[in-house]
Amino acid sequence: MAVDPELLELLVCPRSKGELQLVPLPAAVCGRLVARYREHFGEEEPEVSEGLWCRESGLVYPIVSDVPVMLVAEALPAPEVLPEAAEEGGQASGA
Repeated sequence: MAVDPELLELLVCPRSKGELQLVPLPAAVCGRLVARYREHFGEEEPEVSEGLWCRESGLVYPIVSDVPVMLVAEALPAPEVLPEAAEEGGQASGA
């Protein structure tokens, strides 16, 4: 099961209200996120492989077991998790 494409069209970055782009996350980042969210899933193992990247804010919102975590406090700095964001200089606006 994947995130509903219609839902993805409606979501925007909570910080900047900018457009979000679905991106794959590196395996090491996925492993850290699985460990972070494991306690919330009881017996089930959380699945993490993608996130939603906002170029405008420079944040990546993880998708955990097909649920986008749209909290600024849970977002990851794009330059730390996406090679393409690091190449662009991250473009974090700090807004």
